[in-house]
Amino acid sequence: MNDPLIQVQAVTKTFAGNGEPVTPLADLDLDIGRGEFVALMGPSGSGKTTLLHLLAGIDRPTAGAVVVGGTDVAKLGSRALARWRNRHVGFVFQQYNLVPVLTARENVELPLLLTKLSAAERARKVQVALEAVDLADRASHLPRQLSGGQQQRVAVARAIVAGPELILADEPTGNLDEKAASAILDLLKELHARFHQTLVMVTHDPRAAAVAGRVIHLDKGRITDEQTAAPQEAPA
Repeated sequence: MNDPLIQVQAVTKTFAGNGEPVTPLADLDLDIGRGEFVALMGPSGSGKTTLLHLLAGIDRPTAGAVVVGGTDVAKLGSRALARWRNRHVGFVFQQYNLVPVLTARENVELPLLLTKLSAAERARKVQVALEAVDLADRASHLPRQLSGGQQQRVAVARAIVAGPELILADEPTGNLDEKAASAILDLLKELHARFHQTLVMVTHDPRAAAVAGRVIHLDKGRITDEQTAAPQEAPA
C-alpha cells in the first residue's frame, strides 16, 4: 500500500437507540493509501455510511481515532473542522444536494467562496471542473433543467473543484438509471486516474464496486472481506 492518507484506529461508533444503543462500527482498524480508489460494501446497517461520515468529520467516533493526512479529525473544534473539510474533502451525495436556485456554475463555485481566491481564479477553477465532467456547455443551467446524470456530474465537479486530497462518494449512482450510472462510474474512474485523489465510495452495486482498486466488505461494523484488483499498467 502507498503511504496511508487515512488511518482508522480502533474506531467504535455508538448511537443512542430506542431502548438500547446501536453500534454500527466496532473496534474498526483500516488504512487507505494515498491515491487509492476504495469501495465500501455491505448490507444496510453495516456501518458504511457511518464510516464515510467519520472520514469527513461530519460525525465523531465514540472511541478511537480517525486520522486523515496526519490530522486527527475528531480532535478538531467546529471552526477548525469546517476549514479542514473545505480544504481537504470533496463529497458526492446520492441526492446530488445541489442548490436549486443556483446555476451549475454557481453550485460548483460554492466550496471556493470560503477560500481567498479572487473571482477570476474561482472562475478559472470552475471552468476546469465543468470541462472535466463534460458540462461546460450547461454552466448556466439550473438543476431542474438538467437530467439526473447531469446533476450528479455537477456534484462531482463541485467535489473536485478545490483540489481536495480526499473524495468521498455516498451511493453516487443510487438515484440514476443504468446508462447514467455507468457514465458516472466511468467519470469517477477517469477523474481518479487523472487527478490521483484518494476516493472512497459507498455502494450496494457490484458493478460500481468493480471500478475501484480495492473493495472492502463490512458487516455489523467490522471488515469481513477485502478484494484488491489486479494492478494495471500506468498510462504511457
